[in-house]
Amino acid sequence: MVQCCCIVGCCNRSHDRQGKRLTNKLSFHHFPTWKTTQGDLVSDVTKRRRMAWVAAVRRKTITFDNVSKHMLVCSRHFHKGKPAYEMLQCDPDWAPSLHLGHKGISGNSDRYQRRIQRQQAAVVSPFITPSATTSDDTCCVTPVDTSNDPPVDTLMADDTLSDSGEQQECSFCGQRQDEINRLLEENRQLKEEISKKNFDERFFEGNEIKVKYYTGLPCFAVLMGVLTQLLPCLQTSRKLSPFQMVLLTLMRLRLNLPIQHVAHLFGLDRKTVSVTFRDTIAVMFSHFKPLVHWPERHCLRGTMPHQFVEAFGDRVAVIVDCFEIGIERASNLKARAQTFSHYKHKHTLKYLIGITPQGAISFISKGWGGRVSDKQVTEDCGVLNHLLPGDLVLADRGFDIRDSVGLMCAEVKTPAFTRGRCQLDAKDVEDTRKIAHLRVHVERVIGCVRGKYSILNDTIPLSMVVPCEGENMVLLDKIVCVCCALTNMCPSVVMKP
Repeated sequence: MVQCCCIVGCCNRSHDRQGKRLTNKLSFHHFPTWKTTQGDLVSDVTKRRRMAWVAAVRRKTITFDNVSKHMLVCSRHFHKGKPAYEMLQCDPDWAPSLHLGHKGISGNSDRYQRRIQRQQAAVVSPFITPSATTSDDTCCVTPVDTSNDPPVDTLMADDTLSDSGEQQECSFCGQRQDEINRLLEENRQLKEEISKKNFDERFFEGNEIKVKYYTGLPCFAVLMGVLTQLLPCLQTSRKLSPFQMVLLTLMRLRLNLPIQHVAHLFGLDRKTVSVTFRDTIAVMFSHFKPLVHWPERHCLRGTMPHQFVEAFGDRVAVIVDCFEIGIERASNLKARAQTFSHYKHKHTLKYLIGITPQGAISFISKGWGGRVSDKQVTEDCGVLNHLLPGDLVLADRGFDIRDSVGLMCAEVKTPAFTRGRCQLDAKDVEDTRKIAHLRVHVERVIGCVRGKYSILNDTIPLSMVVPCEGENMVLLDKIVCVCCALTNMCPSVVMKP
């Protein structure tokens, strides 16, 4: 497209009559726009600059509001061949000033010429020296031809214009510095707001509500204790800090957030989140597994709650029960048959949990297919190996383990059956009431674990129930054990402080 200069009397074009581009190395520039969305200072400067361009061109068809995109000014009308930066108001190229076709506006051009003359005079003046003095100590100075000097009034006017220009430039520099300071302060505030939204130590420090909601832990001190314990074994990552790695894992356990959602929160991809979760769970399992331990007999009896002492003395060693976690349906027919639970009417993995009378989790088994009975899980999971002669086990009706427990010289108490009987006698009713009143604590603990960590309430994908490489357990087993260990870090639901 042919570009033409809109200055009166200027015939510069980018192409000749035949449409062939000329090699005159001219550039063409649009009229400046009025920027109204970048602050009052920029709006005022750009408005005055547009007005200065319109006044310099001085065409009846060009007004402030009537400037077409096809109206251009060529580089011949600028001292440096192009317009100056819009905020440099003292620059002669802030607006067109050369070969305008009229002499109505001199503006910055005359001021620019005077400034050049003063600079040249300042360079020459140090080399002007007075002539030799006479013998009568009368200083004689070489006369200077002043015939071509401008009048004094003109010099004073030039100095006045120069001073006003310098004052204007100083005021502009002050405004620019104020604008810079404002932007720096705004930048600092934005950084503070962004840091508040990042999931780091500062986001949780001093706010126990956030710690409980995102991690399930009781306070920030416990969270930092968990981090300190895991820190030597966590794999370093360029994208996540150790704190964020632990937090990401706890958020997955606590809120059961989808991997894609966690990836958006931490600015990662799905694969990184999945690998980080698996690696951190493995580290947490190896460190926190000892927290789910079977206490010594003297420790149990020394802290036995009074309601257990009143009902069964100090013999109660453990309260056992089973809970099931739903999993996806397997494609393998044998696995599908082994995991289907007729009680839950879906595919599950069954875990046996044992708690102390004080409410701490003392045993958690590996996952078993939902089809297996509670009796078989109890006999094969290893919980009976912890019993000592004289111990008492509290269980539900479905735990027909009297013979197995009897082999350990221990005793099991279960609620009485009403099958084949019209009603229970008075003694059985009293015993059942005592057992049910105390055995309910294990259900409360199970509800606490599943309430704190929602991942145990959802349907688990098959990728979490595949045996880990080189290990005889699945990822879900580690997750359940870690959730139980983290629950032991919280206040007991039986013995409240």
